[in-house]
Amino acid sequence: MSDTSTPPSRPESHLHVSGDLLKTESLGEKIKTITESLPPGGVTLAEIRDLVGQDGLLILTAFLTIVFLVPVSIPGVSTVFGAAILLIGITRLFGVNLWLPRRIAQKVLPSEKLHTALNRGGVWVHRLERVSRPHRLPWLASPGFMDSINNLALIAAAVLLMAPFGLIPFSNTLPALALLFFAIGLLQRDGLFIVLGHFANVLTVIYFTVLIVGGGAAIRELFLRFSGNA
Repeated sequence: MSDTSTPPSRPESHLHVSGDLLKTESLGEKIKTITESLPPGGVTLAEIRDLVGQDGLLILTAFLTIVFLVPVSIPGVSTVFGAAILLIGITRLFGVNLWLPRRIAQKVLPSEKLHTALNRGGVWVHRLERVSRPHRLPWLASPGFMDSINNLALIAAAVLLMAPFGLIPFSNTLPALALLFFAIGLLQRDGLFIVLGHFANVLTVIYFTVLIVGGGAAIRELFLRFSGNA
């Protein structure tokens, strides 16, 4: 007798968005459409990934990035989103299909906080889109060598987003800006935005270096004071 039982599934919370809308709207409108379609309880990264499809990985990158442009705290999100974007960068670099570990893919994100963060961050996406120009400095977005460099920079920005500095101001915002610049630049083939992405990466590295060196100096000073008074 065959086993007809099926594994339990979590409550229905799928996104329902017309595929035609995602093909025709601007990046800001795509993100707005997804945001307005978030189910009441929560949504998983797997559901968002399946919605945008293989050709929408840069849309997914922008979607995962803009929550860090505003001070809305969603605990643990920078690690999960950073890991997802890291895998997107690796996927683009090697030209393979996107695979997400189960722990990341099935991470349930609270719709209420996501909705607030995405609505506020979406304002910046609209502003950036207005100043972006398709095919500006197109050689910076050309296939081959430049595409590999840009994908490596995307991976680096994702690693920086995952750095354990989440409670420090701008520690998530700077790498998130880099990722958003890369996403828009690569989608629009806008070389200027790609340059801004690289610049934001360098600025993030400088900022983190200052934090590490400054923190190390402060710890050393405290140690010397306490050891001197002992």
